[in-house]
Amino acid sequence: MSTVLITGCNRGIGLELCRQFLAREDEVIAVCRQASDELRDSGATVIDGIDVSQGDSVARLKEALDGKPIDILVNNAGILRPDTFGEIDYEALVEQYRVNTLGPLRVTEALVDNLGSGSKVAIVTSRVGSIEDNSSGGYYGYRASKTAVNQIGMNLKHELAPRGIAVALLHPGLVATDMTGGQGVAANDSAAGLIARIDELNLDNSGGFWHAEGYSLPW
Repeated sequence: MSTVLITGCNRGIGLELCRQFLAREDEVIAVCRQASDELRDSGATVIDGIDVSQGDSVARLKEALDGKPIDILVNNAGILRPDTFGEIDYEALVEQYRVNTLGPLRVTEALVDNLGSGSKVAIVTSRVGSIEDNSSGGYYGYRASKTAVNQIGMNLKHELAPRGIAVALLHPGLVATDMTGGQGVAANDSAAGLIARIDELNLDNSGGFWHAEGYSLPW
């Protein structure tokens, strides 16, 4: 049994990750801003009121978990704000950067002493952060925030390797959630793929950028 901490898990992929880790009898710590009824009923240990974009909020999370070993840290919390060139809301771009890019760094840095040799850090990113794969443009804020978190993940690979901690950058696919307007694959299928990639993660393949289905994505 592993102890798994997941951020952004009141709904969608995060909630499904909680359910599937719990189903295989892992201990799950569910971190979110506001817990849903579904999350509270899941059997996870819920820590709500946590905004990963705010330093004081993440500090409260660190305090709540003082001395608690964590085997798997899943940085899943994220937001998407559509934008249109010529009408860009720059504050919305910055908001996405705070949550999608700095959030995983804040949480990982705050909880690094809870991680030990053999622990794993997963960052739920997106293939839209791939520069090589960008064939359609648009979504300036979301794309840029995911490109930046991919770099954060590579930095963490090097930072955490001496501690025996591996890092993965994972694209869940286009998943049918509120964020995507219900378009895409089922959240349970995506979550199963993400968990499979986390299970395969080790120091030898640390720093990889993978689709939930198992293949590598271009940077």
